[in-house]
Amino acid sequence: MARLSTEERRRFRVRNAVKASGRPRLSVYRSLQHIYAQIIDDSQGRTLAAASSLSLKLSGNKTEVAKKVGLAIAEAAKAKGITKVVFDRGAYKYHGRVKALAEGAREGGLEF
Repeated sequence: MARLSTEERRRFRVRNAVKASGRPRLSVYRSLQHIYAQIIDDSQGRTLAAASSLSLKLSGNKTEVAKKVGLAIAEAAKAKGITKVVFDRGAYKYHGRVKALAEGAREGGLEF
């Protein structure tokens, strides 16, 4: 069996703690140019809402774009009747673009 990298161990540790809450989770994926967010219901294994800098055709300062994606995912969640989620940062540190997305989602009305 192969050893897990530090990032994989961190991602699994965070995700297992988050899944235990019973709320839908706001999962973040960050690439070099774009940032993606989706709200997932783990009990059904379905994506309830999604937003990304690619689908919104945003460009510019990556941190500001991440905040706009957070506002967009909050708006999509509220349209589906979702107000409380848990934040799944994956293997990323809560810093920079990931933090900006979370703050944007909070400003948009989501509760963590």
